[in-house]
Amino acid sequence: MAARGKKLINDPNDVVTQFIEGLAETYPGLQYLDGFPEIKVVLRSDVVVGTYDKVAVICGGGSGHEPAHGGFVGQGMLTAAVSGDVFTSPPVNSILAAIRAVTGPKGCLLVVTNYTGDRLNFGLAAEEAKSEGYKVEMVIVGDDCALPPTQGIAGRRGIAGTILVNKVAGAAADAGLPLEEVAEQARHASKLVGTVGVALSVCTLPGQETSDRLGLEQIEFGLGIHGEPGFAVTELQPVDVVVTRVLKQILSPETRYVPITRGDRVILLTNGLGATPVMELMIATRKAVRELQLEYGIATDRVYTGSFMTSLDMQGFSISIMKSDATILRCLDASTKAPCWPAGSNGDRQKPAKISVPAPPSCAMKSDKMLRQSRELTKEGCILEASIEAGANEIIKIKDSLNEWDSKVGDGDCGTTMYRGAIAILDDMKKCYPMNDAAETVNEIGATVRRVMGGTTGILYDILCKAAYASLKGIKTVEAKHWANALQASIDAISKYGGARVGYRTMHDALIPASEILRERLEAGDDPLDAFIVSSEAAMTGAESTRHMQAQAGRSSYIAADKLASAPDPGAMAVAAWYRAVALSLWSMSSHSKS
Repeated sequence: MAARGKKLINDPNDVVTQFIEGLAETYPGLQYLDGFPEIKVVLRSDVVVGTYDKVAVICGGGSGHEPAHGGFVGQGMLTAAVSGDVFTSPPVNSILAAIRAVTGPKGCLLVVTNYTGDRLNFGLAAEEAKSEGYKVEMVIVGDDCALPPTQGIAGRRGIAGTILVNKVAGAAADAGLPLEEVAEQARHASKLVGTVGVALSVCTLPGQETSDRLGLEQIEFGLGIHGEPGFAVTELQPVDVVVTRVLKQILSPETRYVPITRGDRVILLTNGLGATPVMELMIATRKAVRELQLEYGIATDRVYTGSFMTSLDMQGFSISIMKSDATILRCLDASTKAPCWPAGSNGDRQKPAKISVPAPPSCAMKSDKMLRQSRELTKEGCILEASIEAGANEIIKIKDSLNEWDSKVGDGDCGTTMYRGAIAILDDMKKCYPMNDAAETVNEIGATVRRVMGGTTGILYDILCKAAYASLKGIKTVEAKHWANALQASIDAISKYGGARVGYRTMHDALIPASEILRERLEAGDDPLDAFIVSSEAAMTGAESTRHMQAQAGRSSYIAADKLASAPDPGAMAVAAWYRAVALSLWSMSSHSKS
């Protein structure tokens, strides 16, 4: 059963006038004629009635296709746009008002989409304006390739390709060309463009019921921008398949909708129909560019993607292809102040769309000779390697415990995430960690973690490693005090970007007590190994204390306090585990060396 469509409007009868008022408030270069409700005309605010010294370009039609046409009014494009009611041709008086408001001695060009109502109303207005002494030319755009080339006397409909014709005409007029040449360039452009649209849904008119003509799993090819039925309805298909069919329809050698053949260059316009996300439009554009090149031998000179001529809230898109030439490109690239023409779209592509990802030099990228040298470990390198291995193995051992705790206070994957990082560290350390350089090794651990861990945990550990690297960099012989400074630098960095503090039920509740005790014992002159052992006990105590904390950061902050008491914070427990494993490893190696 059809339901009334939901709209963010007031009175359905006022949507067009209120849209125009909002448009003019948004863009200072636009204004409108004070002739509501019959006369709905948007025009350039810098054009003085009767004195405009260039050809005026006017387009228009029924409303509901925004931003067309009011959004394309501006220097270098349209001088005025005439709006009818939703999907209704504007009346003759509105068109005449626009002509009188912006046409100077050089005359005006009317660009008209090929619908019977538009042709008749604009045609009658043109004749009336001529009788008043105005110079007027009219160009009809019929770019729809969904209809047979010989579609009775009505002909092919004017749809999104009209936007490209408007840009060509506006640029020619802005260049100061006479009316006859502006009209000729617009006619030339209109003959070179073809369009086909597809939709997943039919649009809903303000105040009316939503059509159920298309099922949830159906897509329609060739429907009009007012919801008119198309030439085919099929089951929903991947967008690559849809684009292939659309291009085949436009470029059909049998129908010859457009004079485009292999080896030509074209302009591509992918147009959203009102309710299509930009992501989906870009995916369609990606396929269209590749298909044109690989299957048709056609290169794209310009690509425009966005919503240019919509159909209210229709979900779908259209593709327009225009044959390119020097005149067309010059006009498309000409500057314009029309607010809805895409900024940053002018000029040839000077570089390929895809380039290699730049990467900073890392140990993994060094020469074989350097890697061999880095594997000839010094005493300090051996100690660092053993410490890293001990910490990683401890994380692997407690994977299930971390997951169990996290299932009670988070999303249940802390152990799996940490395990993934530990396994990768053990793998990479045998291949490319320069163990004789503590700073670079810490930096490489960060690179490993970034690559494999992901999520909040991964980025926090990467920040930790980067801050420690910056603290250790340039120090030839890294001593206990340097590691203490690096730990503090890491904590500061995580606090800066993550926002957590002691008592927030995070990894800080293990890191900060460890750092404080380590610095305190080292400054008191304790043996560094004793200091590390005592600080590791502080880390574990801090991690265990998180059972009694209300989380103020991370996913645990969404959990009730009574449920949090059932488990410690898994992130803090992970820190305490690897930190204590490293400290015990250092103690063990020291004991063996003494014996």
